[in-house]
Amino acid sequence: MANLAGFLVETAGRQPERPALRLGEQVITYAELDERSARAAALLSSEGVRPGDRVALMLPNVPEFVVLYYGILRAGAVVVPMNPLLKTRETEFHLADSGAVRLFEWHQAPGEGAQGAAAAGVRHTAVEPTAFAEALGRYEPLPEVADTDDEDMAVLLYTSGTTGRPKGAVLSHAGLRHNTEVNSVHIQEMTPEDVVVGCLPLFHIFGQICTMSAAVRSGASLVLIPRFEPGAVLAAIARERATVFEGVPTMYAALLQHPSDADVSTLRMCISGGASLPVEILHGFERRFGCPVLEGFGMSETSPVVTFNHPDRPRKAGSIGTPIRDVEVRLLDDKGQDVARGEIGELAVRGPNLMKGYWNRPEETEAAIPDGWLRSGDLARADEDGYLYIVDRKKDMIIRGGYNVYPREIEEVLHEHPAVALAAVVGLPHPELGEEVAAAIVLRPAGEATPDELREYVKERVAAYKYPRRVWLVDALPLGPSGKILKREITAPVE
Repeated sequence: MANLAGFLVETAGRQPERPALRLGEQVITYAELDERSARAAALLSSEGVRPGDRVALMLPNVPEFVVLYYGILRAGAVVVPMNPLLKTRETEFHLADSGAVRLFEWHQAPGEGAQGAAAAGVRHTAVEPTAFAEALGRYEPLPEVADTDDEDMAVLLYTSGTTGRPKGAVLSHAGLRHNTEVNSVHIQEMTPEDVVVGCLPLFHIFGQICTMSAAVRSGASLVLIPRFEPGAVLAAIARERATVFEGVPTMYAALLQHPSDADVSTLRMCISGGASLPVEILHGFERRFGCPVLEGFGMSETSPVVTFNHPDRPRKAGSIGTPIRDVEVRLLDDKGQDVARGEIGELAVRGPNLMKGYWNRPEETEAAIPDGWLRSGDLARADEDGYLYIVDRKKDMIIRGGYNVYPREIEEVLHEHPAVALAAVVGLPHPELGEEVAAAIVLRPAGEATPDELREYVKERVAAYKYPRRVWLVDALPLGPSGKILKREITAPVE
């Protein structure tokens, strides 16, 4: 069965009474999840939603997201996941650009989605759990799952828009099924006995496939956490006896710094993605919690995982590992030629996980995939064993007086300072040098250090052209919906 929803049907058939979703005291079995998604498909069909239609979701990590996600797929329609924090004009753009026919929004949202839907002329429903359950109860479960082709679109996922307006990555049933299987079987080695912590947002590809879809395919239990808060997450791990945790680097930093005596000894594997995890945070987390952290690399455009530190191979701290099954990678120079081993090049990807292209944007699709290889925009190098290391985003590289400075290298040094919790290195315009290296830093709760001290700390450890001339302290760094640091929103204080 090509349809991604087939994973839910298969798992519910094998283990109907196993817990699928947990949220606080609420527990939903696989049989219940399967039935509710079939009722959601019936609801959509009754409204005239047809195969290929786009249906948008603006919900946090709640059971209704999962029910609707699989219900949309069962009906043969396309899921358009959207951040519940989008404003009216952003919502209107997503709905209009995707051609969505329907929007489901969480009932506690401030109403931006409803206003955006009205502006776009799209039917809107506020999803309140009790009323939603009653609405589903009025429909008989749709027994069949829509027959889809491998290359049919399953999810239309909008990128964050760091280089302009968001673009919709067209993700196929086959690509998402492939990545789900690799994640659940070969990377996380999940079984029905696993309990997975789901605090990554499900509207983001990392949480959607590596957490939700992998858990459903394996028959594991998914603990839903609508909002990341380190104390609550540690308590949930202890209460639910969780075995797998997945997060982005800022989450690992927050968990490491949070004072807690919660028993998290049941964790067998932690996974980091979304951005580079500073080695100092990785080692600190493992020392404190006694659980290995495996890093990988992925993108919205690759469904998402490309490379990983595979559990059956040696792990290298700071590395994103090696390509997953059936996926190829190359490191290319600006002319599209392979660089020599050990040299830095742009990471290019080819495989069954690749998006079909950007929705209604043929020119941007051609620029991203000019020859069958997706240009990731990430600069990387490979070691003698073929393990890959992300050096930085291509657009984040700083050119100071003709010298290349890679922010991640400087951030790694800053994270070695005992007072530093988070660091972000950016380039600032300079009249003679072109760009100057600068750093915004968040200190640990009990950490003490001045900008001058931090500047000197780095100066002693890197070449003279690399250390940040401007350093300032901030209470927090701007974060995106998945927890990534948004460097484009960092501004230096006026001198």
